[in-house]
Amino acid sequence: MTLGANAGSLEAAAGAFRHPVVLGILNVTRDSFSDGGRYLEADAALAHARELVRGGAHVVDIGAAASNPNAEGVSAEEEVARLRPVVRTLKSERLAVSIDSFAPAVQKWAIAQNVEYLNDIHGFPAPELYPALADSDAKLIVMHAVQERGRATSVDVPPDAIVGRIVQFFETRLSALEHAGVKRSRMILDPGMGLFLSSTAETSFEVLRRIPELKSAFGLPVLISVSRKSFLRRTAGRNAADAGHATLAAEIFAVLRGADYIRTHDPAALADGLAVWAAALTGNTTSGS
Repeated sequence: MTLGANAGSLEAAAGAFRHPVVLGILNVTRDSFSDGGRYLEADAALAHARELVRGGAHVVDIGAAASNPNAEGVSAEEEVARLRPVVRTLKSERLAVSIDSFAPAVQKWAIAQNVEYLNDIHGFPAPELYPALADSDAKLIVMHAVQERGRATSVDVPPDAIVGRIVQFFETRLSALEHAGVKRSRMILDPGMGLFLSSTAETSFEVLRRIPELKSAFGLPVLISVSRKSFLRRTAGRNAADAGHATLAAEIFAVLRGADYIRTHDPAALADGLAVWAAALTGNTTSGS
């Protein structure tokens, strides 16, 4: 009886398993928490972007201003200066580009470059940007953050309160965007992770477990970005440089819970992990997704 029940659970998991769209993280910054300064120069950034794509990234998600609590302020002009040569070259190579910025001026510039995605850690709160968003074809990664504006800060939100806050945020923000003419089909939901949810690690794990509820509530794809984040580092007792194994475990769990997009520093590790999980669930050992 136990074997039969387990087989049924595996069949259900196999039926629900889908390979996610993978966004490879490219930080063109001085002070990102895990790799600040490594890819600030355009040549280094481009080399790493190509490495991310070779590793399995479908989209290169480029940020030019770090959002961790210790990050420096960066003007919109400086963000664009850092982004311009990288975006120009990647677009010429026909690679899909996402711009990770919460500055409306940078987002307007990115729209003019015809990037495929815009990624805003505050979920596009500026109404003055909405006409430009409505006229764009870019997909919008609408992220929830308890901070509402600015960089991440330490806020304690208990696990039992977070999903309600996330749902309320998305109800309000998606309504505003749709009312402004942004098609719902262009929206991707990111509930936030780590300090964007709470200084309490369990709050992030609560949201990971409840991904199916978010998908059911809104009928939209969900993006999860846990890569090297503080709640994983604390749980595993690792620093950012050694958080790869914890990251992969959380990313695969998110995919098994229904995440449609994964944003990661290490697409190659994720591709390997997903290939093994897919083979274990389906019996198909053919590589590739």
